[in-house]
Amino acid sequence: MDILKSSKFKYILFLLTGIISGYILGVISINTLISYRIDRYYEEITYLNTIIEEKDVRLQKLEEAINNKKFIVKDIEIILLYKGDEIEKLKLKKHIREKYNILLGKEIKSIDIDLVPEIIDKRIMKIENKEYKLTVNKLMLSEMLKLWIKVEILD
Repeated sequence: MDILKSSKFKYILFLLTGIISGYILGVISINTLISYRIDRYYEEITYLNTIIEEKDVRLQKLEEAINNKKFIVKDIEIILLYKGDEIEKLKLKKHIREKYNILLGKEIKSIDIDLVPEIIDKRIMKIENKEYKLTVNKLMLSEMLKLWIKVEILD
């Protein structure tokens, strides 16, 4: 009987040792394989990031070179010489900006500077039952079109 017990014990011990060692070897091999793949992916990501940075620098330099050759109107700034309330100023600026939106994106050389103020100079603009007379005092044309406009309320 002692022999059977010891042989069963040895068999169970041998079986458990095999299972545990197989488990440990499996975990080590899978861990090695996954860590190898993660390292390769990390290297590939780093490589692609450097390529993207180089392309961004190149694109930025090309955009600067293109923008240096052609000056275009990028924004319109309207300065009202008017002592009314802010809501009226905002509405006036909005309507005036709508008149000048056609100039956005145009090359500065192609814009006739004498015709720009004539769009609204000495015009009467009617907003919410009020009439405003607009007079262009000053004009500056660069990448930003700046207009200084005097506003008078007509009764």
